[in-house]
Amino acid sequence: MRIAPSLLAGDLARIADEAARCRNGRADFLHLDVMDGHFVPNLTFGAPVVAALAEHTDVPLDIHLMVSNPDLLLDDYLAVRPARLAVHWETVPHMDRLLARIREAGVEAGVAVNPATDIECLRSVLPLTDFVLFMTVNPGFAGQTFISHIFTKMKRFREMIDGDSVSVGMAVDGGVGPDTIRRVAEAGADLAVVGSAVFGAGEPEQAIARLRKLAKGAE
Repeated sequence: MRIAPSLLAGDLARIADEAARCRNGRADFLHLDVMDGHFVPNLTFGAPVVAALAEHTDVPLDIHLMVSNPDLLLDDYLAVRPARLAVHWETVPHMDRLLARIREAGVEAGVAVNPATDIECLRSVLPLTDFVLFMTVNPGFAGQTFISHIFTKMKRFREMIDGDSVSVGMAVDGGVGPDTIRRVAEAGADLAVVGSAVFGAGEPEQAIARLRKLAKGAE
């Protein structure tokens, strides 16, 4: 299980320091929730902030665009050269075109889906998708409780990709912690975005190691 600490849950006045602590904990990615105050009720990391952070860390960036107009903002975030970038199904009228743009930039392309979104909608874009990001809370704020019915959705998605013989990663975002990460791994996720359970649990280095150990128990 790969771990991507969500910097939104860290000390935003010391974001470079928080990134360094995650690096020391061997985080696989740094997750950045980009929120516009419109698609979700919060406002977070603009492209200049993300670009500045990229100059101070060598941990690969995992960008999650929670915005209403990802097609207009995409190039600014691709210029930062993240490892991964996800856009929300609920905000994109031409998903195949947007996923192609992400891949053409040499970035892994992801589709994020809210808890109420039916995953059957993803079938047509699976060949262009590197990973699906399952929201396990309603997006917008850190510290929410994991919505357990997502496990059923993840099982259905696993059956879908196995039946279509496509290789698509599964990531989860929201409410993941020591009590849920094993079930997340058992459901087939290969990456967990973790916020409060990393930054609110003392030392991020120790929290990351503990989460990884708990997830490994499901393998």
